[in-house]
Amino acid sequence: MVDADPIERVNTGGRFVVARAFVALSVAMGLGRFAFTPILPLMLDQAGLRPESAATLATANYLGYLAGAVAAIAVHRIAQSALVLRVSLVTLVATVAAMAATESVAGWLALRFVAGVASAAVFVYTTRVAHQRVRGDGDGVGWVFGGVGGGIVLSAVAVLALGETANWRVAWLVSAALAAVLAVVAWTLPGEPRTAVPTRVRQLAAPPAARRAFAWLTVAYFCEGLGYIVSATFLVAAVAAAGSAHWLGSAVWIAVGVAVVPSCVLWMRLARRYSPASAMTAALVLQAAAVAVSAVIGAGVVQMVSALCFGGTMIAIVMLALGEGARLTGPRAAAILTSVYGLGQVLGPLAVAPLLGGGYSAALGAAAAVLAVGALCTIPVLRAERAA
Repeated sequence: MVDADPIERVNTGGRFVVARAFVALSVAMGLGRFAFTPILPLMLDQAGLRPESAATLATANYLGYLAGAVAAIAVHRIAQSALVLRVSLVTLVATVAAMAATESVAGWLALRFVAGVASAAVFVYTTRVAHQRVRGDGDGVGWVFGGVGGGIVLSAVAVLALGETANWRVAWLVSAALAAVLAVVAWTLPGEPRTAVPTRVRQLAAPPAARRAFAWLTVAYFCEGLGYIVSATFLVAAVAAAGSAHWLGSAVWIAVGVAVVPSCVLWMRLARRYSPASAMTAALVLQAAAVAVSAVIGAGVVQMVSALCFGGTMIAIVMLALGEGARLTGPRAAAILTSVYGLGQVLGPLAVAPLLGGGYSAALGAAAAVLAVGALCTIPVLRAERAA
């Protein structure tokens, strides 16, 4: 039996761990990954980038993320190495800055792929440390995931601050500078705590009902990865293409980020009050509705409300799905769910690329339909949860 005292000592100063982990995810996801979203309209207007090529660039980044996540899951040392964290932070800053140095689509593809690998390494390391060092019965881990929203807000504010005459190269360089500053804070994020007695947990076979529920959860999570990423990639470009005020696209992306920050904490509280499967179903329904509304109504107020609903669910669904998967089949669920989610993200931009020639409404509408299917797939999970 392991003494509880070391856990108490590990959680001393847990708020500082949460703060640094929050910043690390701001660099990895909010800036290293999603800075592309508010800068995309500038690249379409000034750099000669075509919407179809933009979809390919997004796919390259998500493919790199999938490769990095799978590598980190397969090779545990990647997820435990402070050296990997620091190399990945430097790589993210460098690749973001280098986007401004070329107008070659091939060069951009390579940079976005490498950035995806690095962001996955930081994400896996950070979330692993957070779960080890922050109390699981509180809101600390939820606030860590909120760091994605913090980075999204910074990327959007940076583009908005550049004004109507914003240049796409300057936008990338400003994003890189912000990432560099935050990387300094994340640099000292500690590794996993060392326990006196290493323990091994035997994976027991899940009952047939739990395996069936997990299969449905896997399909739902794949739909989430495929559906949400379309909106996360093209939302700002869609607002800009609708002829709205130049600031509205960035304002919508700020709304997404602001909603992300507290979302995991709020949804996990709902999950504790009701159930994880109920919360995930509700979040998927809300997200599908938000994307559908943004596809058909271009009014600024509607777009802002939709952005808040979208941001308020996009990261929370990740936490809810991983938690429900662990309940159904144990620790192995994380690897399976992360892989199918990553595959959905890779396929999403490619699937809607043929629809982008006539604008973004059809692509967003298709994404909303996929998310609705994902919500339907959680119904068997709900039934299994209630039966248990």
